[in-house]
Amino acid sequence: VQLQASGGGLVQAGGSLRLSCAASGSFIIINTMAWYRQAPGKQRELVAAITVLRSTNYADPVKGRFTISRDNAKNTVYLQMNRLKPEDTAVYYCNADAVPSGRSSTYDYWGQGTLVTVSS
Repeated sequence: VQLQASGGGLVQAGGSLRLSCAASGSFIIINTMAWYRQAPGKQRELVAAITVLRSTNYADPVKGRFTISRDNAKNTVYLQMNRLKPEDTAVYYCNADAVPSGRSSTYDYWGQGTLVTVSS
């Protein structure tokens, strides 16, 4: 399973960005898809997650500003980020728990990361 993230960039505080992450490859099912972020000098942290049934979970700092969604037909997860703040600046990584074809266990996959920079 390969994950390709896109949509990062430079935006002013208060602005919006939409990240996308498309999964490709051969798999039986993609369970949870999520976005993580890692700011300089900090550990990677969960931003938001969404299950295959579209149950969602958000980190407290982004609640009410970010929305995660997914299109199961396109195997794509999105992160709509509104009212961005300078502290949202980070590399954003998409993550997926998937069962690859020919396997019966779930494996953890990561995308390459996309940089989001929010200027004050």
